[in-house]
Amino acid sequence: MTGRARLVSVSVRNRPRRLGFNRTLDLEKLQALAKAIVDEEKNRDEAAVQVEELLLLGTSMGGARAVVEDREGLWIAKFNRPDDRWNSARVAHAMLALGRNCGLTTAESKVVSVAGRDVLLVRRFDRERADGGYLRARMASGLTLLRADDSLRDRWSYVLLAEELRRVCAQPRKQANELFRRMCFNALISNIDDHPRNHAILAKERNWELSPAYDLTPFAPVGLERRDLALICGDNGRYANRDNILCARFLLDRQEAEAVVTEMETNVRNGWYQVARSEGVSERDCDAIRGAFAYPGFG
Repeated sequence: MTGRARLVSVSVRNRPRRLGFNRTLDLEKLQALAKAIVDEEKNRDEAAVQVEELLLLGTSMGGARAVVEDREGLWIAKFNRPDDRWNSARVAHAMLALGRNCGLTTAESKVVSVAGRDVLLVRRFDRERADGGYLRARMASGLTLLRADDSLRDRWSYVLLAEELRRVCAQPRKQANELFRRMCFNALISNIDDHPRNHAILAKERNWELSPAYDLTPFAPVGLERRDLALICGDNGRYANRDNILCARFLLDRQEAEAVVTEMETNVRNGWYQVARSEGVSERDCDAIRGAFAYPGFG
């Protein structure tokens, strides 16, 4: 990104908003303020406090985030936390690339440096540049589509989500197949943060379709025999297991589904490390996330 990019809005989940919190900042100023905070300079204005919220409270996939504009368009900026076990910005960027290698439709992303810290930028796919501003596409979260909320977790289900896609989409087979692939990929990278807010449908014109995948984050739990997703994925609940996934209904026959799972398991098992390293994930961080991929209990 260049110094002409602008920070156009900021929000921090579950924290009170300050007056003037949505101020516009040049990226160049953002970088200077962030450096001042890191250097513990005392004379900080309200904008500097805003930046401090982002750098010190932000998480890579939730929490503090900002909307950044550059010559290419609008991006969601997601910030690492000092207590992250690995460089979440780099790892999340690599997982979007790995997802594309596995046949998923994923959001465009890149990593930039702010005050010596990596920040993940994910392109906003619900905005399109036009004369004088941006066109806004219709968008609804998976939570809305499932008519659920944070307490109605019995409706947090890939199977129910596939049924809703069949109801609202013009190409239900294509969309259900894509959702099946995402469910399988999340199981294979131990993404336990695949809750309904991290799924969405989009309509740039008349017809609805799945938005590009945008939150694909690995987790490296201790358990080797069983790992669960956030959404129900088969007759055995949230169990991220090959047989459970193959029991679900996504407008695929059994042979087609088995071929998808086998191919994706091979791609994830054999390809995650090369993709991660090529996208700038360090050797140390690769060791930290190694246990997330194609865990023994999946098969």
